Amino acid sequence: RRTIPAMAAPRLVCFGSTARAGMSLISLSFGGAVGLMFLMLGCALPQYNQYWPLFVLFFYILSPIPYCIARRLVDDTDATSNACKELAIFLTTGIVVSAFGLPIVFARAELIYWGACALVLTGNTVIFATILGFFLVFGSNDDFSWQQW
Repeated sequence: RRTIPAMAAPRLVCFGSTARAGMSLISLSFGGAVGLMFLMLGCALPQYNQYWPLFVLFFYILSPIPYCIARRLVDDTDATSNACKELAIFLTTGIVVSAFGLPIVFARAELIYWGACALVLTGNTVIFATILGFFLVFGSNDDFSWQQW
């Protein structure tokens, strides 16, 4: 009689924060691609065929700038709120609200159709959630901070 040796259970190799950061980066890039897909669908589908909604790309670029500047200028060791950081959050909120308002204004002015407006608003939601996720994942001062890039 021959016995078959028992197989050892496979070990999962965990690379700690490296694997977590890699998966987060892949998830964030997927979210950005999906958001841009919705924006492009709102512009390029044959029934819409208007490229006015592409102006929200400026808001995507501008939205993280005030917070990035405030993080560079402000010392985070203070537990209290800081006026510079509050102003940055206020400006970022204004930029995000403007990005949601612009397609609605375009639809009300009949420059784009309401279906295109809905696709652009869906893309806005996904893109801004992706930007928020980036700052939540890479915003801390650990080994994988966005400030090292």
